[in-house]
Amino acid sequence: MSGHVDPPPLDLRALVVDPTTRVVVTCGSGGVGKTTTAAAMALAAADAGRKVAVLTIDPARRLAQSLGLTELDNVPRQVDIGDRPGQLWAMMLDTSRTFDEMVQTHSTPDRAEKILANPFYRTISTSFSGTQEYMAMEKLGSLSASGEFDVVIVDTPPSRSALDFLDAPQRLSSFLDGRMIRLLVSPGRGVMKIVGAGLALFTKAVRAVIGGQMLTDAAQFVQLFEDLFGGFRERAEATHRLLRRQGTAFVVVATCESDAIREASYFADRLREESMPLAGIVLNRMHPPLVTMPGISMAALESAAESIRGTDGVTAGLLDVHTRRMATHEGEKRAVSRVARTHPGVPVLQVRALATDVHDLDGLRALDL
Repeated sequence: MSGHVDPPPLDLRALVVDPTTRVVVTCGSGGVGKTTTAAAMALAAADAGRKVAVLTIDPARRLAQSLGLTELDNVPRQVDIGDRPGQLWAMMLDTSRTFDEMVQTHSTPDRAEKILANPFYRTISTSFSGTQEYMAMEKLGSLSASGEFDVVIVDTPPSRSALDFLDAPQRLSSFLDGRMIRLLVSPGRGVMKIVGAGLALFTKAVRAVIGGQMLTDAAQFVQLFEDLFGGFRERAEATHRLLRRQGTAFVVVATCESDAIREASYFADRLREESMPLAGIVLNRMHPPLVTMPGISMAALESAAESIRGTDGVTAGLLDVHTRRMATHEGEKRAVSRVARTHPGVPVLQVRALATDVHDLDGLRALDL
């Protein structure tokens, strides 16, 4: 194909088996196969003898299904991988529970009980923009710091914006440690002063965050939570250090659909801007030719199918199938070439489409890593 550019190959199996790899983060838009990719990498590392924890934020429970489990929860659960030298542990993030555990860990029992019962806190812990992403990184940090696992693999949330995942820790910590929320700490400088200085504007801003909760609940929450404010900023900074350090690798997952590639490109660009280690891009659900017919053009195939349609329907049908497959393949080749030109030097793994969804360990092992 004229103008086609081949990117360098990405070897995910070698990446996760490498003893220097400590953290792998998969990211990309929803529905592109991040969960399956994360599970396949985790299983490959465990098969090679490493002790692996894989964390998913996927509420559809595809990770549990692909690992042969009925369910996952907020605590790592060991997966039976048969007669293999390593260990595989899997868990699904419970955002609210992770937030609760963080409060209980970094506060006194009495204060933690009051925080957990506060309506404003309940809203923050379940519906504030960025909380899920922040708690994913909180859980990643705790798993990594525990020293129990050789490698931790994270399946990130399918965010609508490719930038949400990287921005979430700073956004949440900035909110909780910001000037607007701190105005609620002191009754003398807080709510009553605001009432006289622009109630309508402030109420609109706060209600947009807390979903209509009373300002008094917010004031009580801030007073209880004040000792933990600095910790959010420290954790955000620690998260970014973890994501930049040697031994961490980002894997961007996409399909050849234009929206998915656009999202993947945003991620790849942002990772480079943030000096975060981009291992490569996975292009899922590729359609290689069923057979090769060198020197025969698409037009010739279509003409041949048309000429025999009335006399040999079976052969004509097969030619039609092959022609459509080749048209899809040519489109995917152009997409791969576009990725290679947009991100020169970035390794790319092309994973062929399977006939059925992956739902067990054998299916994960059959993936082209």
